[in-house]
Amino acid sequence: MLMTVDVGNTNIEIGLFDKDEFVGTWRMITNTRKTSDEYGVFIITLLNTKQIDVKKIKDVIISSVVPNIMYSLVNGIKKYLNIKPMIIEPGIKTGISIQTENPKEVGADRICDVVGAYFIYGGPAIVIDFGTATTFDYVNEKGVFCAAVTSPGIQISADALWSRAAQLPNIEIEKPKSILARNTITSMQAGLVYGYIGQVEYIVKKIKEETGRHDAKVIATGGYAKIIYPETDAIDIFDPTLSLKGIKMIYDRNKQVKV
Repeated sequence: MLMTVDVGNTNIEIGLFDKDEFVGTWRMITNTRKTSDEYGVFIITLLNTKQIDVKKIKDVIISSVVPNIMYSLVNGIKKYLNIKPMIIEPGIKTGISIQTENPKEVGADRICDVVGAYFIYGGPAIVIDFGTATTFDYVNEKGVFCAAVTSPGIQISADALWSRAAQLPNIEIEKPKSILARNTITSMQAGLVYGYIGQVEYIVKKIKEETGRHDAKVIATGGYAKIIYPETDAIDIFDPTLSLKGIKMIYDRNKQVKV
């Protein structure tokens, strides 16, 4: 079995593959203050919930955008799984050509999303990841990562709204029945969700206009995608495990050179 680990600013997502079969996924909060023992024990505990024999895991690959967590996480995996994980970093083979102004500044999470989208759904494609930030990445029909857009995530927007306005409460992010809100909570929900739907539709429209590729597939992933995807025709596909699939593809491309 292969364990894929996607370390984001808010959550760590763990996926498990038995050859090419997706076995399951788990999430935990990203915490830079955890020790290697805490990470190792927690991973073992998560696997035990599905009666996964740890000895069957033969390799681990990590994609991370949180450098401060890596020492503890990597050492926890070494100590409790007895595996030295592969790390997705500059120089690793991805099958995607990154042609932005500074390819080294493109986050590993975005690369994994684009790899998964391109090799599963083809190009041209626009990949939207609704995470801590919301990212829009464009890959063309030749597998070239050409352009990227980054905006505040919907949770960041919600946090800013209630924390900067003294009389506004902390709310659950969900779409109200109508945009014609009649109380404070639903008015905030309407502004956040309907506003975000509008943002997504406009950015997708502009990317298609400026690339001239109105046929580009739009693939959504990330924790908040399930809120936005059902409400707009701008998104063609919702794939909640896209990044984990992309991480596995990168592993498959590099496993023969792993040291």
